[in-house]
Amino acid sequence: MAKFKVITQKAPDEGENNYEMESLGPIGAEIIEISFTSEEEFLNVARDADGIIARHFPISKNMIDGLEKCKIIACGSVGTDNVDVPAATERGIPVVNVPDTFVDEVADHTMTMILSTWRRLPLMDRMVRDGRWDEGRPVLYEFPRLMGQTLGFISFGHIPRAISRRAAPFGFHMLAYDPYIEEMAISNHGVEPVVLEELLERSDIVSMHAPGMEDTDQMMKEEHFRLMKPTALFINNGRGSTVDEPALIQALEEGQIAGAGLDVFSKEPPDPENPLLHMENVVVTPHAASASARFHPQRRRRLGQELALVLNGKWPRACVNPSVLATSSLTRWQPYSMERGPAR
Repeated sequence: MAKFKVITQKAPDEGENNYEMESLGPIGAEIIEISFTSEEEFLNVARDADGIIARHFPISKNMIDGLEKCKIIACGSVGTDNVDVPAATERGIPVVNVPDTFVDEVADHTMTMILSTWRRLPLMDRMVRDGRWDEGRPVLYEFPRLMGQTLGFISFGHIPRAISRRAAPFGFHMLAYDPYIEEMAISNHGVEPVVLEELLERSDIVSMHAPGMEDTDQMMKEEHFRLMKPTALFINNGRGSTVDEPALIQALEEGQIAGAGLDVFSKEPPDPENPLLHMENVVVTPHAASASARFHPQRRRRLGQELALVLNGKWPRACVNPSVLATSSLTRWQPYSMERGPAR
């Protein structure tokens, strides 16, 4: 009989649990995949679980309150939107994520999105394929060269910092707004710390990287898009929930901003009739910025490592509600970084 029971939702796209079991197997843990359609069905199996892997299903307060011996809830992404973190905190359950396993992938995707949106590559591609060869060059005559433009980051965590290193050789002047970190942590990267309003007014490209949480829900509203230059671009490879999507659509339709590059939407997958999918000045990708051959196995190994640490009575590496650790029986085996606060 297994020493520890870890429950997760059965998800065909996740494949086998071999990567997680590299760490969980040696401590006598097993992963049980279940299918369920209600909170009651979930709790019928998970009530006595030692750990939960949150995949595609929401972990509500009712579900968390029904767990009798759960020691950890693990998410295989940066975002923990699908877990009621305050409810887990009330119960003293650490919620962990994997904030540093795909930083380079998202940074690369963001730079690709910036460059392709600025140079209107999808539009240029369509013009060539449609026999509109002579129309391409005149379109680009309307836009300045990239060197000397201002790139503004909303949030300045691991990913924006990686983007700033990639963007510097292109000759960008860079700004960042992040009220949760020290200004020196921004300026040391050659980026100017500013308030949000100044960033929006000065930037030629605004790149959104705020995490999905209550404080950032629809933080980009109509009044914020109105502050941007009519020639500016808006890039979002973070969370769709951070943007008031109807306001973004309005800003694009009315020419308040010039274009957008989006990897995320408020509803995913987006409705086929979503106007954003039918605009020539919008580049879209299917929430795939983090994807690579390395990402999938590495994030799952990290999940297994985090689960094994907690089940073995030790602090996890990336806890989004670290206040629970101080009052837990878990052993602090290494300091956790407070440069940004909780790793969300």
